[in-house]
Amino acid sequence: MNTSTQNTYDHYIKALMDISQAITSDLFLEDLFKLIVMVTAKVTGVEICSLWLVDENVTPPLIRLKATQSFEPEYVKDRALRLHEGVVGYVLSTQRPYVIDDVKNNDKFKEKEMANSLGLVSMASIPLQGRDGDVIGVLNCFTSQAHDFSKTDINMLSTVANQAAVAIHNTELIIRTRVIEQELQTRKQIERAKEILMDRRTMNGEEAYRWIQKRSMDTRKSMLEIAEALILSEEL
Repeated sequence: MNTSTQNTYDHYIKALMDISQAITSDLFLEDLFKLIVMVTAKVTGVEICSLWLVDENVTPPLIRLKATQSFEPEYVKDRALRLHEGVVGYVLSTQRPYVIDDVKNNDKFKEKEMANSLGLVSMASIPLQGRDGDVIGVLNCFTSQAHDFSKTDINMLSTVANQAAVAIHNTELIIRTRVIEQELQTRKQIERAKEILMDRRTMNGEEAYRWIQKRSMDTRKSMLEIAEALILSEEL
C-alpha cells in the first residue's frame, strides 16, 4: 500500500471515528446531520456532500434534504423528492450505490440547471443502510471536475454512510427515550398537583386537572410549571 492510499484509509477511519463518537454525544439530530456531511466532504475532497432522509411522517412518504456543507442558497433551500424520483429515489429503491461520470449527461439526474450553476460534474450516490437492512436515506457526493469513483472509494463511502445510518438511528432512539422520560415526569408532577388541589379545595380529579389546565392557559405557562409551583407551595 502506497503512502497516498494509506493516507486515504487514515482519513476514512478518522471519519468513522468522528461519526461513531457522535452516537454517544449530546448532539441534536440537525447537528449530527451537519457533522456527517462535513466529515464526508472533508475526507473525500468533494465539492458538495448532501444528506437525504426518508420522511415517513407524511403520506405518501418523501425524501427530504436534511443537510449539506454547501453554502450555495440554490442548493441549501428546502427540497423534497418522491420516493422514486431522481437519482436519490433510484438509489433508495435499488438500495445500491450509483455513480455518474457527468450529471449533465445523465437522464436520472433532473437538476441540470443547478449542476450548471454550481459547476458540478461527477456524482456518487450512496444508500444509508441501517443495522436491520433498511435504507433510511441517501448520501450524495459531487465533484467540480470529472472524477472516476473507484470501487475502493465506493466501499469506503458505503462504510461511512452505514455508520452514519447507525448514528442517526441511535440518536433518534436517545431523543425518543428522553421525550418519553420527560412526559412521564410531567404526568407524575401533574398527578401530585391534582392531589394537592383535591385535598385543599375538595375537588375531584377531573376538576383539579381542568383547574391546572385553565391556569396554564391564563398564565401562558406550561401545565408542568403550574404543577411544580403547586408542589413547591405545598412543601413550603
